Amino acid sequence: MANPERMVELGCYGLAGHVDDPRVLLDEVRAAEAIGLGSVFLSERFNVKEAATLCGAAAAVSDEVGIATGVTNTPTRHPLVTAAFCTTMHRLTRGRFALGIGRGIAPLLDIMGIPKITMAQMEDHVGLYRRLWKGEAIFGHDGPAGKYPLLSLGSGFDEDIPVLAACLGFKTMRWAGRVLDGVILHTFVTDEALARCVAEVRRGAQEAGRDPAAVKVWAILATLHEPDHERLQRGIAGRMATYFQAYGDALVAMNGWDPAPLERFRADEVVRSVPGAIDAVATLDQLDHIQTLIPPEWLPAAVGSAEHCASRVLDQLAAGADGVILHGSTPAELEPVVRAYAAVRPADRFAGREPNPGR
Repeated sequence: MANPERMVELGCYGLAGHVDDPRVLLDEVRAAEAIGLGSVFLSERFNVKEAATLCGAAAAVSDEVGIATGVTNTPTRHPLVTAAFCTTMHRLTRGRFALGIGRGIAPLLDIMGIPKITMAQMEDHVGLYRRLWKGEAIFGHDGPAGKYPLLSLGSGFDEDIPVLAACLGFKTMRWAGRVLDGVILHTFVTDEALARCVAEVRRGAQEAGRDPAAVKVWAILATLHEPDHERLQRGIAGRMATYFQAYGDALVAMNGWDPAPLERFRADEVVRSVPGAIDAVATLDQLDHIQTLIPPEWLPAAVGSAEHCASRVLDQLAAGADGVILHGSTPAELEPVVRAYAAVRPADRFAGREPNPGR
């Protein structure tokens, strides 16, 4: 795809899932830019996916795509360190960077000795970042984010850096609509649930006296173009099963599903025998069995031809999303889907929009 139009409403994940070689990201970012994707989102794992390093690498090999953490957790860095990371990225990318934050997975945080992350804590952190980005010196702060005698990046800063939050519950969505610049939703959300998620974000913004349309809502769509059987099982049923291991109740509640299948999944002997994240370590036979435990309607995704996958992107936009993150595939694997989407893209809807995923 030569000199493609930048489709600012489309994103992908860099280093999606479980990886050992972070250098792969360099080619992924180059490919994302080359095929016309608007943004690359970088999730953080405490192994070879440290967010600040990956963001800097993505910035170094790109000129146009937006870059966002998708996501990091506020308590894992001192607020001054995070604020400095963001201003560095903001200037390095000439304004293409957005900070994405989330509440994390509670059992993992417990193991790390990090107290439960609350919305009040995240809001306090974001308030500190924004004040620091405007050049303010903060004396004697004492709030949910912690106690800090003095915080300052210097008086010469006047940066406008968007902040997004990953949201899994309606209360968090309304909070994000009131406080933040954008929202990252979750994979495997039905079109009906997506419409409600968007409405909750807009409601929060409206209640705070903000322009509801100014808060960007990113849907996440599991997208597999003509996968083979194993890739299909790992990328769809295996991925959902891994989410069930971490926070299945929240996903079921958000979609309004009957929780009985989730309880059967948790009680299943094969599920209980898998020693880790199911999408990463389960055998194909185990995945085939686990797939039978998950109702097909619980796996809303884009699987099949490029044209079908493109039509599913349009469904997400029709449900109210401002952008769609194509999840589970590399940019190279997504090229046919992006090409098919370009042929049906409602371009007028996105005219004049910046590549920064938070604007």
